[in-house]
Amino acid sequence: MKIALVIERIETWRGGAETSTMELGRLLTDRGHEVHLITATNAQSLPGITIHTLRCPAVLRSLRTASFAKRAAVFLRRNDFDVVHAISPLPSADVYQPRGGLLREITERNVATRQTASRRLLKRATMAMNVKQKALLDLERRIFRPDGPTILAVSDYVARQCERIYEVAEPRVRVVFNGVNVPEPGPEQRLRIRAALRREHQFADDVLVLLFMAHNFRLKGLNPLIETAGRLVVSGFKRFHLLVVGRDNVVPFQKRINAMRLNDYVTFTGPTRRSTEFFLGADVCVHPTFYDPCSRVVLEALSFGLPVITTSYNGAAEVIQDGCNGFVIKTPGDIGLWARRIEDLASPDLRGKISASALKLRERITMTRHVDQLETIFAEIVERKGCRAAQP
Repeated sequence: MKIALVIERIETWRGGAETSTMELGRLLTDRGHEVHLITATNAQSLPGITIHTLRCPAVLRSLRTASFAKRAAVFLRRNDFDVVHAISPLPSADVYQPRGGLLREITERNVATRQTASRRLLKRATMAMNVKQKALLDLERRIFRPDGPTILAVSDYVARQCERIYEVAEPRVRVVFNGVNVPEPGPEQRLRIRAALRREHQFADDVLVLLFMAHNFRLKGLNPLIETAGRLVVSGFKRFHLLVVGRDNVVPFQKRINAMRLNDYVTFTGPTRRSTEFFLGADVCVHPTFYDPCSRVVLEALSFGLPVITTSYNGAAEVIQDGCNGFVIKTPGDIGLWARRIEDLASPDLRGKISASALKLRERITMTRHVDQLETIFAEIVERKGCRAAQP
């Protein structure tokens, strides 16, 4: 099949959607498909993938996404593709995969990160007046029109958003659960990497290393996690250390850490290309997110057998059986329960049992399985197009 993948920004440092798109392109190419990537950025050269960079100048930066959608639609009309798979909003696509979820849900969950009613009201008002938000919402509404593309939800959570917000459900909405492919390290490699990470940060063997990995610290729940750290210290549980890995402005979070006298318990590492080492070196992945359609970080942690604590606002939580292969806490703000779960996982025996159960999920959450399902849907679309073309 000749497949077009449409995504406005493709720099993988931006997050999971970009990383997953690159991985998807490579896997489709490996299976013999002709893959074309349509983007607005200067993407790195990828073996077997043809990259089309569309320049999208706009008077306002906030209108660039709408400009990209228009130029992408024109480009696709002038070229012949069997399947157009859009990750960025594109009403003319054959399939739309909103890896970031739906805009109204994103807005509400961003509002929920504000800690007071007045701040939540202000955030809701500013987002309602945001020109970019309005342009994106217009694109999204056009996508969900009755004759729009098939919607590929990366979790049941996203599928529920489609039904609640736009009253669009199966069969037009298809759940193709997110996936990741990670290396499978041996026991010796795990022990070596864990020891190296502890030497690097001067952690004793009995210190519980908590891993928080994200690029949007507020949305992914760093504030309640800092409050949880404070609760642990006050309660007398002090043999832990939180590693914050990712790209964001640390200043407001560092101020809170300073005020709570938690400097000895939290380290900001910055962004990394060593994510595998952090997953293998940590003891627990903590992801108290306010919103995640289906977190790659959580899926990668589970695939490495790292015990995970996350929230019900994360589509990835759908594969976690609470207390068996991880913990799912309803909200990021239940500080007492977050503290108790972290204390529970200080037990090496419990961590070992949860790690073994998490590793059993590995085959269920691979990107290989994800692409298998996509190929089936793509074949249905090609067949449907052929039937329409054959009609007199």
